[in-house]
Amino acid sequence: MKVETLEERGELDYRFFRAGGPGGQNVNKVSTALQLRFDVAGSPSLKDAVRERLMKLAGSRLTQEGVLQITAQRFRTQERNRADALERLQDLIDRASVAPVRRVATRPTRASKERRLKAKAGRATIKSGRGRVSPTD
Repeated sequence: MKVETLEERGELDYRFFRAGGPGGQNVNKVSTALQLRFDVAGSPSLKDAVRERLMKLAGSRLTQEGVLQITAQRFRTQERNRADALERLQDLIDRASVAPVRRVATRPTRASKERRLKAKAGRATIKSGRGRVSPTD
């Protein structure tokens, strides 16, 4: 799923606000920081499996209503912060789109079992030699 598609469908909501921190007059006058909101729970564009994985990946960025919030304020311009937020959303969607590979259960080979038992016997021999030494020995 491409972010551009979500943007065309009007599923993304942008809110600009003034960024905190140092920056002089620019930070006090211009609303350059961005909060990108995307309703993951109610999006018709996402498949159910991708939606579930995206909600897990979002973590604390997801509200109780199922809205993903991404805040971007690294840059001094609205355009760069907007591009940064869209890039981060695309990265999350890409990671959620990849289905986890199922592990195929395998059994240990006879040789690996024998190696394990031989190593175990060797350790037992080493440990048995660590006991107290009796005066008769």
